Amino acid sequence: MSEKIQENTNLSHENQKNIKQNYMIDPGTYSAYNVKRGLRNSDGTGVLVGLTSIGEVRGYIIDDNERVPTDGRLFYRGIDVKDLVVASEQENRYGFEETCYLLLLGSLPTASELADFRLLIEQNQDLPQNFVEDMILKAPSNNIMNKLARSVLALYSYDENPDDLDFTNIMNQCIALLARFPSLIAYAYQAKRHYYDGQSLVIHTPKPGASIAENLLHLTRLDNQYTQEEARALDIALTLHAEHGGGNNSAFATHVVSSSGTDTYSVIATAVGALKGFKHGGANIKARNMMLDLEAKVKNWEDEDALFQYLTKVLYKEEFDKTGLIYGFGHAVYTISDPRAIALKAQVEKLALGTEYEKEYRLYERVEKLVPTVFRQKYNRHAVTNVDYYSGLLYKMLNIPEELFTPIFAMARIVGWCAHRIEEVYANGKIIRPAYKNVSPRQKYVPIDER
Repeated sequence: MSEKIQENTNLSHENQKNIKQNYMIDPGTYSAYNVKRGLRNSDGTGVLVGLTSIGEVRGYIIDDNERVPTDGRLFYRGIDVKDLVVASEQENRYGFEETCYLLLLGSLPTASELADFRLLIEQNQDLPQNFVEDMILKAPSNNIMNKLARSVLALYSYDENPDDLDFTNIMNQCIALLARFPSLIAYAYQAKRHYYDGQSLVIHTPKPGASIAENLLHLTRLDNQYTQEEARALDIALTLHAEHGGGNNSAFATHVVSSSGTDTYSVIATAVGALKGFKHGGANIKARNMMLDLEAKVKNWEDEDALFQYLTKVLYKEEFDKTGLIYGFGHAVYTISDPRAIALKAQVEKLALGTEYEKEYRLYERVEKLVPTVFRQKYNRHAVTNVDYYSGLLYKMLNIPEELFTPIFAMARIVGWCAHRIEEVYANGKIIRPAYKNVSPRQKYVPIDER
């Protein structure tokens, strides 16, 4: 493709260099105009651009106009996510559907309300007739996230009132998408396995009465088999990934696109595209691949000096993908700890101890201990372990293939996106339109025969 573009448009190396120059902006210009790059203040905090009642991410407090680090906490509708996880574990039940009810409807459900909600999800999980054949199998993709975004957009054509912004209609659309995401992801994965990897094509139907976590495992595994321990670990991961405030990239994209008055399918497809990026949801794959690279290059996993050297080289763009990013560490809000990472680490430890994964888990612990020192040497600040670090190892232990890591993130986060969409449509109502300062010089038009 790139060769054809260069051949047809004469994009020689020199021409490319000149064209790229037209897109460059002097970094000093940003400070001259007090531009908040990445919508970040100079102290690293986010620019306040909106209000939300859905999720709260707390990683610091402001005292005398200074940012004071604190242990990270995450709240869904004012309820600590840790309490949701602990309750589902203590009561030996699946908790993600309860989390979805809380985020979408604003309060914790009673037992009967939760049962009705689970039934509603089950009644909406079937895809339209011939959708799998026409929209997924006939146009497979090597990337499940791209296929997921396309499938979401395609569902617009099967909706009798896709553009109706009535509250009930949007809520129905959101619940239907939430219910269908496991199937959309699983079928896209099976199509990828068949058409790109040369494997047998296996299509299962959703399992009646199963939780969302159970159905994902049921639909993606060739033999349908999974243990309750595996499903509950995945269920907790989904709960922890469901929402993260209005400022994260995909949720903010949801607000921006919803503010234009467009349809639900366009909004959710946009959010999927945002989450795919390696600086956002795609970081879980990067974190896992970085650790695989480390495992291959550092032969003695107990040698902390060798581990420290590798991590230093990653930070200085000499190892792995040479971006200078140590994936799975650092966060825009959390300063001391990421509560999601703590909860996921507990699940990984529980599954790893006494198994063939214990050695690898101990390696992850050593790296987690070393990274803050590596970071401080270059940046003089703490590097918090984030949710992406342990999620990849957890998914590996659950026999979930790498190409499903980020789609699973999307399967969890769609409920947060839907809640933010509804909030934007009904609480805000003003199109989001920030300002950009043009810094290019004025030019006179030159007639074509004089160029």
